[in-house]
Parts: sequence; C-alpha cells; structure tokens
Amino acid sequence: MGMAKGAMQEWRGFWFLPVAAALGYSNSVFHIYALGPFIEPLQSEFGWSRGQISGGLTIAALISLLFSIPVGMLIDRVGPRRIGLFGVLAMGVASALLGTATGTTTNWLLLWVLIAFGVIWVQATVWTSAVATRFETSRGLAFAVTLSGASLAAVVFPMLATWLIQGWGWRVGFVGLPVIWVALVFPVLFFCFRGARDGGSAASHHAAPSLRGATLREGLRSPALYKLVVASGLFAFTAFGAVVHFVPILTDSGATSLSAAGIASLIGIFSIIGRLGTGLLLDRFPGHLVGGVAFLLPAVALSLLLIDGGNPLFQMAAAATLGLTVGSEVDVIAFLAARHFGLKSFGAIYGVMIMALGIGIAVGPLASGMVFDSYGSYEPFLIVAIVLMVVGALSLFSLGHAPQRMAMTPQPE
Repeated sequence: MGMAKGAMQEWRGFWFLPVAAALGYSNSVFHIYALGPFIEPLQSEFGWSRGQISGGLTIAALISLLFSIPVGMLIDRVGPRRIGLFGVLAMGVASALLGTATGTTTNWLLLWVLIAFGVIWVQATVWTSAVATRFETSRGLAFAVTLSGASLAAVVFPMLATWLIQGWGWRVGFVGLPVIWVALVFPVLFFCFRGARDGGSAASHHAAPSLRGATLREGLRSPALYKLVVASGLFAFTAFGAVVHFVPILTDSGATSLSAAGIASLIGIFSIIGRLGTGLLLDRFPGHLVGGVAFLLPAVALSLLLIDGGNPLFQMAAAATLGLTVGSEVDVIAFLAARHFGLKSFGAIYGVMIMALGIGIAVGPLASGMVFDSYGSYEPFLIVAIVLMVVGALSLFSLGHAPQRMAMTPQPE
C-alpha cells in the first residue's frame, strides 16, 4: 500500500516529465529507425551496397560512444535540461543534412560525423538522468514511459519517411522528417523537461531527492558493471542489426516496400507495450530476472524469420516479438544501473552502458549489411544473432539482486 501511495505521489507531481523526456529521447534514434526506407532509394540513386549505406550508422555510433562517459559526467555537473534542449536542435539539423548527400563515400561519411555530434547530446543518459531524480518507487514505469520515445519513433519514422519519399523523393524525406519532428517536440521540452539538478520548476514545491550511490571509480571496480556492459553490447549488436535491415529483409522475401514499412511499424507499436509492461514488472519483480527473460525474446523473433521469412504472419509475429524487447532493453539497463550503483554518478556510470550500446549499434547494422553483401542473404547473421542474444540474457540472469544501500531518500522540506 505504501509503495502504491509513493508511486501515486511521484506521478501526481511529475507526470509531465517522463512524457517530455520520451519526446526528447525519440530524437536519438532518428538515424536508426528512419534509415530503412531510404536504403533502396540510395542504392538506386548512387549504386551503393547496403553495407556502405549502413556504414554511416557505424561512424555515428563509434564517434558518439567516445563521448558517452564525458557527457554523463557533464550531466552530473550541470543537469540534463540544457544539454537536451541543445541536442534536439543539433540532431535535427544534422539529420536534415543527410538530404544533401552527393553520392561520394567521403561526403556520406562526413554527414554521419555530424549525426554523431547530434547523438552525443540526446542519448538516453540525458533523459533518464532527469527522470531518475524525480522517481524512485515507480522508477521502472517512469523509465518505460521515457524510453517509449524510441518506440514512438519506430512507429512514426518508417511510415512518415516512406510517405515523404514516395511523394517528394528521398532528399525531401531526409529534410522533412526532422523538421516536422523538432517543430513538434522542442516546445514541449522547453516548458516541461526539468530534473532535480536543473533547479526550480512548476512542481518545485515537491522535495528534490538526495542523490546517493557509487562513484564512477567504484562502479568500474564492480563485476555487475561489466555484466551489464556485455548484455548491453550483445543486445544492441543483434537487435539493431536486425531492426535497421528489417524492411530490406522483408522486401527480399517478397513484400512490397509499403507493406514492409507497415509490418516494420509493428516493432514500434509493440515496443511501447514492451516498455510499459517491462517497466511495471521491474517495479514488482527482481530486475535481473525480468531483464534476462526480455533479452531472450529477440531470439524467438529471428527464429521465426529463419523458419519462414516469406510468410506474412511470421513476418508480423517476428516484428511484434522483436518490438517487445526493443521496447525494453534500455529500460532494463537504466533501471539496473540505477539500482546497483545509485544516482550520485548515474550519468557517468550509465554512460559506460551507453558506450556498450553504441558499440553494438555501430557494428550490428554494418555486420548485417556486409553479411548480405557477401552471401546474398541475411540468414547467417540471424543465426549468429540468436546465439549472442542467449549469451546476453545469461549475463543478466547472473547479475543477482541489487544492494539496498543505493536507495534514494527525500530531502526534508
């Protein structure tokens, strides 16, 4: 009863914060969920391979991950609000500039360097850092709502990008998508996104929490951190390698571009269900067990594609199952990081996890595209991905329960 009352108080005071943070976080995955519909138009325009096109993701992820820990430390020092507001504008401009691609590999990779600069300032650490300081009893659900921004992006971006491409071409698609989205999102963030480190707010009468936990140095000495790193990196490699190429996987099996985009949008729809469901479970059951089960689900999805990838029912089931986990992986890692290491250096410690996720995102889509270029099929990648997903799940199962000393207590009013 006490937990329910505490959760209600948190949501009554700060319900707007996870919603605003979700819209902010959606900007961090533009280059992931929007790229699929652009792959075939870029191939047709420039004669590029899918590996070359996906190589942009690798550049962006590798560069941005280098700044994960420094940005996390900056968040711990100055608060996430200013970083997030700047990041949304920077990511919007960088994404729109992809529409200026000239067809040379150098130009394409340089444009993705700009994407990397944008991603640095809108990574999950920014948004979860603010939410973590306002929610403790219902932190799992609050994180789920926050990170549902990526789920929203997975629903909206493929369909909106396909519509823009078919109506006005891929160049307008690259420009129009971020312009529309930033115009909708930025005003909400300006008025509603503010964590405890960001000073006063409309809800300033509520006590801000005192922040306890491990330092970055202490975290780096903990085996739990490295188990989370392994799980993060393997999941990102496998799941995003499949997600980025999901539309081409379906079109190669006989689906039309529009129907493939429609089926791919199920990933976003079910990721919302996955995020919210996982958030509720994290607030009620051991996080390492919930996370381990969640991390096994993509193996089921990819197995369906291997069994009968041309069957529309199997395609939809695979998209739905993949979505359930793509909707929960960052939630699980953020929740477990906060539980095991507290909030004192959450930005920096979670930055380590973001670095692992970034490596997986950098390598996974590239590996998937290169496997197709080499074998003319995604099947070898899917087989390896299933094995790695099981390894990542086992890392979470072995994590054990979080120490109780990392609890967050309210300051006296």
